[in-house]
Amino acid sequence: MRHYFGFIAGSIICISASAVSADTVGRACISSDRAKSNTRLCKCIQSAADATLTRREQERAAKLFLDPEQSQDLKMSNRRSDEKFWDRYQEFGELAKAFCS
Repeated sequence: MRHYFGFIAGSIICISASAVSADTVGRACISSDRAKSNTRLCKCIQSAADATLTRREQERAAKLFLDPEQSQDLKMSNRRSDEKFWDRYQEFGELAKAFCS
């Protein structure tokens, strides 16, 4: 019985920690000019980000929402890590387009 309560307490802590750090892309979306503060759209976009991007990638994607010119530099980069991120970012974009349009 004690192990069961420990499991539940640990689960709540994990869920709370992820909820606190969530919505990076959604907040950037709301702050951007493109979304015109459409909260529903930005929540949908955040769901697509949660499904396709890691937390670190979401932080990076949020920067692209706030400064879209960075995406051109990223797209032209020869660094392997940038190429991998760009591929995942495009997957995120396709999913968001399919579900949020």
